[in-house]
Order: sequence, then structure tokens, then C-alpha cells
Amino acid sequence: MPRATKIVATLGPASNDPEVVERLLRAGVDVVRLNFSHGKPEDHIARGNMVRAVAEKVGKPVALMADLQGPKIRVGKFAEGKVMLVPGAPFVLDGARTELGTVEAVGLDYKELPRDVKPGDTLLLNDGLLVLTVEAVRGEAVHTTVKIGGELSNNKGINKQGGGLTAPALTAKDMEDIKTAMAFQCDYVAVSFPKNATDMEMARQLANVAGEAYRHKPAMIAKIERSEAIPQLEAILKASDGIMVARGDLAVEVGNATVPALQKKMIRMAREMDKIAITATQMMESMILNPVPTRAEVSDVANAVLDGTDAVMLSAETAAGKYPVETVEQMAAIALEAERAVDTSLKDDFMQRHFGRIDQSIAMGALFTAHHLGCKAIIALTESGSTALWMSRHDIHVPIFGLTHKHVSERRMTLYRNVQPILMPSHNERDLALQEAEDVLVKRGVLKPGDTYAITCGEPMGYPGGTNMLKVCRVG
Repeated sequence: MPRATKIVATLGPASNDPEVVERLLRAGVDVVRLNFSHGKPEDHIARGNMVRAVAEKVGKPVALMADLQGPKIRVGKFAEGKVMLVPGAPFVLDGARTELGTVEAVGLDYKELPRDVKPGDTLLLNDGLLVLTVEAVRGEAVHTTVKIGGELSNNKGINKQGGGLTAPALTAKDMEDIKTAMAFQCDYVAVSFPKNATDMEMARQLANVAGEAYRHKPAMIAKIERSEAIPQLEAILKASDGIMVARGDLAVEVGNATVPALQKKMIRMAREMDKIAITATQMMESMILNPVPTRAEVSDVANAVLDGTDAVMLSAETAAGKYPVETVEQMAAIALEAERAVDTSLKDDFMQRHFGRIDQSIAMGALFTAHHLGCKAIIALTESGSTALWMSRHDIHVPIFGLTHKHVSERRMTLYRNVQPILMPSHNERDLALQEAEDVLVKRGVLKPGDTYAITCGEPMGYPGGTNMLKVCRVG
């Protein structure tokens, strides 16, 4: 069985090299994340083109994800680069300050903070490692008392406990970065800090306009990082193609103890709504410095797989870590082992769902048939990849192969759980297409004489959303 759970890896100083990228792809990376918080537009374009060239050399479809920076809710810079905050000491966050910071006060990249907070609010800095209590707001200055101290260095992030910061999800930089991402037809755009469906709709519109010259429309991923996004989750999912469970900033806002249950809820809701789910942040954090993960990290990755996530994501582990390739190898091995324990009962899936579309009904029929007949594979001949996506929302120990003649659909399917995308020539005649599909899987060693498989397609061929046929075949 091929690995069902996909791996997203972030490029950075440790992996921004064709040789390392090749090793990452061979180790199991399916999607490469480009972090737009760092680097210039030309850097991202060069990296995107480099990944595509390496993927072609390896002979493996790989998607590119542009991860937008979002609003810079950060402190300014310090004269010494960092200070040590002591519990009980006063500390001022000053939006009007132009000079470098000291142990008494620092400037703000986020100028709206004084209007977003009031006395009694709790501010968390540097991913919650430092805690400040707001005492007063005077003009542009937020006066606080240090509750939990420690080292604070340049440009560390600020969160408000419980949420409530008004920063818009899309900044002017993000809008320009979307144009850059469309210049090399990025497959996925991840939007940071969306609060509602409107943020995602605006991002999609900007991406579609920027991609119009290339006839390209990317898939949109909402990064769930704000507490305000939780009650809006269903609406955000409807406006997106998927979500990222971005556990870092989310944990700072809602509290660490709340995140595991939220993760399960988000993944379950995404699957029920036929959307993609990515689980991210600190999955293999110790492997930034160590050659093996901790037992807790192994459990974390395995539990995300058991939750039904489409993909698990690596950030600093592959961007700046000492063992980027080894980290991917370990993650792939953990995912494979966890998948063996996944329950494949389809009873509840079928009894509790209603299908109003022919193509969705065909997709579900293929799963049910393949499961009960013990088919070796399910083949979806697909234009857009939608049929394969619907199939992938249900756990079944039968690999799904999405066969398409469109490069964009092939790359998009790399993120779908239990879907192996394959590029094949376009055929207008159904019987030729069905035979070609069987030949492709026989040639790859997936099928052999005597094996049964289920195959879906649309007739007439070549129309998105036109899947209307299910056939069960035996290899002669």
C-alpha cells in the first residue's frame, strides 16, 4: 500500500538547494511550502521553478504552496537586539516610538494595538513564552506589567489572549505576494489569520485575477490561527478548498489545552465538507537539532493521521534544521504505521450522508464496491480531481489513483489523502481511455493479471463534473 497521508515540507536555508530538494522528494515530500514571510519575490519565483525542475527530474508530481505572511503583529527592534524582561517590572509597547527598544519600552510594527486592548487584557509575546498584563492605554502607548518574563528579541510576535486584534488578514504585501505566486502558477495559496469567510473570498478573488493571464486558479487554504475563526469555521471552510490547523498561534490565543480537541473537530469538519485538512506546527520540532524524534512527536504525527488529516507539515524542521531529509523519512514511516490501524468501516459514512449529484454518488459507489470486492485499486479518470477528492474523504485500504491529462489537476491531487495522481494522455473515446488507464497501472506494478479494480469516468469524456460511470474490471 502506498502511504495515504501526504507530507508538506518548507524550503529554507537548510533545503534551498536542488540536491537537497531531490532527496526530500525521494524521501516522501508531496507538497513544497514557500514561506512568503522571508525572501524577495524573485527568490520565491526561482525556488518555485527549481522545485518544478527537480520534480520533473525525479518523475514525481509535486505541488507548490505559497504561504502568505499576513499582518505583522510584532514588537519592533531593540538597541541590543534583545532584552530580559523580569516578572513584576513595567514594560511599554509604544506605537509612536521611533528609537530602538530598551528593557523599559519598545516600538510596534502593529500600530493598532493601543486601540485593540484595554486594562486587564493579557498579551502573549514570542509564541506565549512571555506574558504581559495591560495596566493602561495612554495615547499610542500600552503600559503593561510583566507577568511571565524571559528573553524578548527583535520582531517577536504579539497575541491577545482570547483574540480580538483587528488586523486584516490580507496586507498590501500579501496582495503583491499573491501576484508573485501566480507568476509561477502556485498550486495552493495559504492565507494567514483569516477571521471569516470574507477574508478567504477576497484572497480567492485576488488570486484569480492575478492568475487570469496564466489561465490559472489556485486552491485556497485557510490557516486557522485566530480564536475568532473557530465560530466561523463552517463558513470559512465553504469559502476555502481546505484548512491548515496552525497550532502555534492558535494555541497562544485559545490556550494549549484547547488545541487537541479543536484539531480533531477541524479535521472532522473538513472531511465532512469535502475539504482538505493540513496539520501543522512543531510536529517534529526536536529534529531541528536531533537525528531522531521524541516519543511525544511520534504520537503527535500518528494521532493526526488517525484523526484523518490529509497532510502533516514540517516548518523549521526542513527549512532550518540539521536533518531535513531524515525528518521526512521518519514522518513517512510514522504515517505508514499509523495508517495500518485506521478503521475502514464505511457503514456510517454511507448511512449518514446524502448525495445530490451523480458524480458524487458514483464516487461513493466506487468506494463501497472496491471495499467489499477487495479490489486492488480504484481508478478515477478525472478532469478537475473532484471525484478523487470525494473518494479520499473516506478511509478505505484501497489506493485511489487519480488519472488526468491536466498538470494542474495532477499537482492539486498530491495533497489529497490516499490519492496517487498520475498524468495520462487525453482520450475522447471511452474504451481507449479505460484500457490506457489499466495499462498505466499494470506498467507501474500496481495491477497484475487476475486483479480486480474499480474505475470511474464521465461519458462523454472530457467534461469537468461529468463522472457518471462506474465499472469493475479484472486484469486479463
